[in-house]
Amino acid sequence: MHRTTVLQEDWWKLRAEATWGNPATGEDVEVLRAQNDQLRRALAGRAVIDQARGMVMVLTPCTRGAARGLLVNVSRQCDSKLPEVAAAVVAAWEGKPLPDRMERALRRTLRDFHAQGRRCDMRRPGRSSR
Repeated sequence: MHRTTVLQEDWWKLRAEATWGNPATGEDVEVLRAQNDQLRRALAGRAVIDQARGMVMVLTPCTRGAARGLLVNVSRQCDSKLPEVAAAVVAAWEGKPLPDRMERALRRTLRDFHAQGRRCDMRRPGRSSR
């Protein structure tokens, strides 16, 4: 049993020396760390996007895909990233005002969405048109 412990200790020492002694491996570690950080930021942004999508689905009865499409449309109009728009929507829900440009884009997008929805509702059988 003592041998196994010695071998494990030697293995860790060799592994540490190989990692720190080899510049290519050290660079690989840095690349992996950068990718890991990028994935963490993406996952954090995804949670905010999902939360904002849920809010849009509650306020505008629509599917998940349509809610995401609305947020993407606002993002494009404002020339901002989707997580930024989602964070602003969540913050607005909590009482912080939306930036003016984002508010105008959201109003425009919702107006277009509702206009398209009304046309679809009128064409469905069993619905009366006014």
